[in-house]
Amino acid sequence: MLSMSTNNLSYNDQGGSDSAVEVGQETTPTSSNAGAGFGLFMMLCQQLIAKGKNASELFPAVVKNVASKNIELKKLVYVYLVRYAEEQQDLALLSISTFQRALKDPNQLIRASALRVLSSIRVPIIVPIMMLAIKEAASDMSPYVRKTSAHAIQKLYSLDPDQKEHLIEVIDKLLKDKSTLVAGSVVMAFEEVCPDRIDLIHKNYRKLCNLLVDVEEWGQVVIISMLTRYARTQFTSPWKEDGQFDENSETAFYESDEKKTKNGDENKSYVMDPDHRLLLRNTKPLLQSRNTAVVVSVAQLYWHLAPKHEVGVITKSLVRLLRSHREVQYVVLQNIATMSIQRKGMFEPYMKSFYVRSTDATHIKSLKLEILTSLANEANISTILREFQTYVKSQDKQFAAGTIQAIGRCATNISEVTDTCLQGLVLLLSNRDETVVAESVVVIKKLLQTQPTQHSDIIKHMAKLFDNIAVPMARASILWLMGEYCERVPQIAPDVLRKMAKSFTSEEDIVKLQTVNLAAKLYLTNSKQTKLLTQYILNLGKYDQNYDIRDRTRFIRQLIVPNEKSGALGKYARRILLAPKPAPVLESTYKDRDRYQLGTLSHTINTKASGYLELSDWPAVAPDQSVRNVEVIEPLSKSSDDKFYSDSGEEEKEKGSGSSSSDDSSSSSEESSSEAESDEEKSSSQSSEESDKSSSQSEKSSSESDSEQKTKKPQKKTVKDRYHTIMKYSTCTVAVKYVGTLVRFTILVLRDYTFFIVPVLYLWSRRAVTRFCPEEVPVSLSLFSLCILTPCPLSCAALLLQVSGPAFVPEKSHDLLHRMTGKGLSAQYQFPRQPCLYQPTMVSVQISLTNTSDHPLEQIHIGDRSPTGLNMHCFNTIECLLPEASVTVSLGVDFNDSTQAANFQLCTKEDQFSVSIQPAVGELFLPVTMTEQDFHKEQGKLLGMNESSATITMAAENTISQPISRQVATVANLGVVPSGQDNIHRFAGKTASSGAVVLVTVELRGESTALITINTEKSVMGPMLLRDLKRALAQA
Repeated sequence: MLSMSTNNLSYNDQGGSDSAVEVGQETTPTSSNAGAGFGLFMMLCQQLIAKGKNASELFPAVVKNVASKNIELKKLVYVYLVRYAEEQQDLALLSISTFQRALKDPNQLIRASALRVLSSIRVPIIVPIMMLAIKEAASDMSPYVRKTSAHAIQKLYSLDPDQKEHLIEVIDKLLKDKSTLVAGSVVMAFEEVCPDRIDLIHKNYRKLCNLLVDVEEWGQVVIISMLTRYARTQFTSPWKEDGQFDENSETAFYESDEKKTKNGDENKSYVMDPDHRLLLRNTKPLLQSRNTAVVVSVAQLYWHLAPKHEVGVITKSLVRLLRSHREVQYVVLQNIATMSIQRKGMFEPYMKSFYVRSTDATHIKSLKLEILTSLANEANISTILREFQTYVKSQDKQFAAGTIQAIGRCATNISEVTDTCLQGLVLLLSNRDETVVAESVVVIKKLLQTQPTQHSDIIKHMAKLFDNIAVPMARASILWLMGEYCERVPQIAPDVLRKMAKSFTSEEDIVKLQTVNLAAKLYLTNSKQTKLLTQYILNLGKYDQNYDIRDRTRFIRQLIVPNEKSGALGKYARRILLAPKPAPVLESTYKDRDRYQLGTLSHTINTKASGYLELSDWPAVAPDQSVRNVEVIEPLSKSSDDKFYSDSGEEEKEKGSGSSSSDDSSSSSEESSSEAESDEEKSSSQSSEESDKSSSQSEKSSSESDSEQKTKKPQKKTVKDRYHTIMKYSTCTVAVKYVGTLVRFTILVLRDYTFFIVPVLYLWSRRAVTRFCPEEVPVSLSLFSLCILTPCPLSCAALLLQVSGPAFVPEKSHDLLHRMTGKGLSAQYQFPRQPCLYQPTMVSVQISLTNTSDHPLEQIHIGDRSPTGLNMHCFNTIECLLPEASVTVSLGVDFNDSTQAANFQLCTKEDQFSVSIQPAVGELFLPVTMTEQDFHKEQGKLLGMNESSATITMAAENTISQPISRQVATVANLGVVPSGQDNIHRFAGKTASSGAVVLVTVELRGESTALITINTEKSVMGPMLLRDLKRALAQA
């Protein structure tokens, strides 16, 4: 039977539906072998469906096996039924009872498949059954089944919109689901069924923001789109010109969410809602997503919701997408084209990414051309015009014509290059390509309207080329120019009209119309020479086949030729035909596309598509934010870092793996006990801090640490972590510090013989540390080998730099926690610019805590931190803070040479508040003392990609030595380097975390011009510091 079935299953693409039915009949399973044959038959059906073949006539044979006990067969049957249930509704209805039983199946895949098939049968009579099945599935224990129920909601709503109220109840229930598998699907159902029910999102807003990173990619796209619309209705605009986030503000980027004016008043200051900031903060990591749609969604969210100075973070991610397929490039370039019109500065640093490649398609070339034109300004116009000169020679005629139009736009927008562009376009008139010549004529015509009195020679030159130009639009443009400025070329215009009178009957309609206009204008200005020619052309037009030309001819005749029938209008003929006309405005075709939300289909096609939901305007007054005040639900994997280091987790790891030795466990316990005994040892390493954090959290929630240990795998320790292990032992710590001091001193004295002395010092330090350190501590991890011999960005010279005192300490403080948000607890932080006492790689932060409530606040401490692995030295728990009392505590944070915010929870006995410390790039440095000779030596090592420079126009007050030093010290914590030249000012420092050298040179050129040069191996920090210095020195 099996062999026969196998032979009959040779149903190829040429087989008919009759043979397919026979196969279905012969493979109806009656035994185990037949069941195997039926499985083969079902796989064949799936292949036919995948190839686009019609397998609907096999439906009766397939539906009989819907009750098969074989799970794999049942899955295949359900996949088939989902495809054809809507076409074969009557037969599918016969299996309703089977689907209802399958909804109770122990296998979650069967339950989900049954619901999927049931919702695919679009018969109104089973709507109550579907509604009941969806409600039951929404309460299923399996998140996969709940996800399927969310998909079924959309199908039922399209079948019977009257069920909307019942479906909203299910959506409200599913929105409260904690599973990341369900979140994207239920939000999609929300968008389809009730997108206007914003009240359903209030209680789930923070949960969706926190779960967003863990949701599957297409769910992220839907959630981000929905949250964008939600934020536009619930938060006030961050684009207020008088608010804190003013784009022209010097310090707005690095300041906190609330800023007081110099007078101490909160006059019209913009305070960003914490929930608004939560959305921006949680979507920012998704800019690194591998999914293009997710990146574009986050980009449009930042474009529509973020303060203007923060939108720049999306630039690099969008440029990265230009390496994708041309379909992706097309959508991304359209969004960039819209953005670049309003904010040119965003994409100007990446201008080379928009240069056209020979392999680009025409529509991609046109978009890149559009963007380059929008980015053009006085500084880069010469580079762009050189690029355009190459594009004009392209074999793609459409692209070459577009390039000429782009040159015209540049000439219109930038008056300094108008003459240059005109001269270049005139040279193109002698090009062999008719398309290039024709487009040049059209663009020149538009440009001449802006300065008609200065370019009569160009008009004469175009008249000489008139006989060689065959493109109708170009010929019509020249005729229009001759008529409009006929008084400036009184000898040439009549001759052109004479030539046109000869070829009038063979010209295109657009050329004939302009010929009639030229004749009328010359009749009014030079009737003596052109009267007969005008009458001849009007007679030809009177009998033309085109009715537009006939009507135009009759109108012109009555207007300019006086006769008995002429009315009063003839007196105004000259004012009508020769009236001055405004110059045309050459604008981008993407100028008005910002009325549509970026990343949507409506924006792509530039028209409102079906189902498009418009973004609402910002509310003048923010709605009540208390509607979102519910307990924040953290992501399911949030506590993975805490549980990995917990004591209970260590025990479970030791029991489960059997690979941990007793020495390791005892070492762990010694580390924990040593931390509890001494604050000094706690601050000596990152691992000790994390151990302290884990021990405190394990007391609060031991069950969480137990469960998390199962999911967290042991990780191999890095060189830095193993070095921290050395520091746990006091004797070893003394040895390492002693050896390190001697090594540094030796290198300082014998710096010119470093290449010879390094191996000797290494052997000596190895022997010295071996004597004092435990056997399990690797000797190669001594301070000397860490600084010199291990792969580390620190150089020997960087270690020898002596940290000096700060040249300037800003008194400005930033809000960490507002008293309203903190329920009476107010917190402000500032950077004292002093080396951190807890660990050299940390940045010192002072926090002022104030109790503004009427009751004491107890147990104020630091809670969870993010990003994962953030190295932070916390202050000791404040047992009690009385009303109106204040206390200042110190905090150490290792920002790892990044301006990424340090997020953590500031906790009291009753509450937890999410706060963040955002460092300015200048606060990540430590000032160092350096001679001018050492400065030049270090600068010589940091050239090429390690150098950033810019020429600026300085404010008059900043052209002398003292203001320059003051401005630089205000922006960055750098030390002043003595200089033997009055016009050159040098500053030096190193990054707190890695110790990388940072060198700044300000060279005065002329009265108010200066060249700023920054040398550092930190390629990200260099341009950021350069931008801040430019802004500070350019302002008074």
